Amino acid sequence: MSDHPRVRATFCDLLNLPRGKYVPAHLARGGAIGFARGVFGVTFDRDLIPVPGCGMFDGLPDMELMLEPERRKGWQPGTEIALGDLHAAGQPFGLCPRGALKRAVAGWGALGLVPMVGLELEAYVFQQDADGVWVPYDTPGAFVYGCGPANDPAGLMDAIWQTADACDLPVESMNGEYDNGQFELTLGFADALRACDDAFLFRTMARERAAEKGLLLTFMPKPNPERGGSGMHVNFSFADAAGQNVVAPDGALSQVAQGCIAGLIHHHEALAGLLAGTVNSYDRLAPGSLAGYWANWAGDHRLVTVRSSTASVKSARLEHRMADCAANPYLAVAAVLQAALAGVTAKMPLPPAEDLDCLENTRATRHVPSSLVRALDALDADAALRKAVGTEICDALLFLKRDEAARLEGKSVDEVRNFYLPFV
Repeated sequence: MSDHPRVRATFCDLLNLPRGKYVPAHLARGGAIGFARGVFGVTFDRDLIPVPGCGMFDGLPDMELMLEPERRKGWQPGTEIALGDLHAAGQPFGLCPRGALKRAVAGWGALGLVPMVGLELEAYVFQQDADGVWVPYDTPGAFVYGCGPANDPAGLMDAIWQTADACDLPVESMNGEYDNGQFELTLGFADALRACDDAFLFRTMARERAAEKGLLLTFMPKPNPERGGSGMHVNFSFADAAGQNVVAPDGALSQVAQGCIAGLIHHHEALAGLLAGTVNSYDRLAPGSLAGYWANWAGDHRLVTVRSSTASVKSARLEHRMADCAANPYLAVAAVLQAALAGVTAKMPLPPAEDLDCLENTRATRHVPSSLVRALDALDADAALRKAVGTEICDALLFLKRDEAARLEGKSVDEVRNFYLPFV
């Protein structure tokens, strides 16, 4: 990297797109980069719609990305990364997902606890056929937990790993997932903000590395209806003032952990509107899908929504399995943490653990809504969760995603896939 690199000042919008600008390093030292807040009203197909807060009828006024002092290592030559929080009119901007996460972290901080987060990302790789059509990656020798050329003949995962290592993005593991051309990419635990920064940058880098190889890495929830879905599992725990994990300090779930589970189950339906925000998300969320369909929890059970792990006091954690990687990671983690915090502060009782297989039999009777439209309605009706996450950002997301659902109403599976594939 040169002594005077350019800076890629970037933020993650409500569509989970990496918006940003390249600027000379000396301009980035000023600490603020301007954008039109109307970008929050731009859809995937570049229509400008009146999303609340975007200022469409107020002249599309400015907002500023207030840069963090730290510069992250970039993967493009001579380029550093600058992250930050969005402000408008001298105040934190209500549509900033990173700001929503900071509010959630502060809520836990008031209890003397620091949320620690680890994100598991799942994705498919596509390649172009002779006609230029995107088709699934040709990996006939792939298998679950597979590594090496049989699972990844083009060496994409090697390139992503090497780049992540060079950019200080903490990869914990990478492997072939359930279906051909599907991969799991697990990032290391960190405090919630750092973990989401890492996930945002990793996802952006991985898609760009794939593009350099003529491939398309998609985090779309279910790009192939006949194959398994791809999720984003939110693993989390809490550290107290002494740095000790409070999820299961005695080997059993603490009152804090029990309250978290209760809160997540209480807000189950509304969480879908924040964690599963595409029409395609509801092709993945189905009974027996190893996704977060049922409003239930258990110990080491991969077919429930909230899975607890208490085998190690040090690494005990809760895992929420509903989200997919089409969701903005800051907003998704903020929603999980706020729903969990609601359960703790209200002293919600822990429901009985799921004791059936969730394939053919389940005790749970509540589940995610059957479509994006119904999930958005559930979020709209859950005033407590909307207030906790941020009324402004939830109202904006509801408007944006209802418009998206209307655009895709009646479209075929292929048309829906082609709509999302270039961006998700």
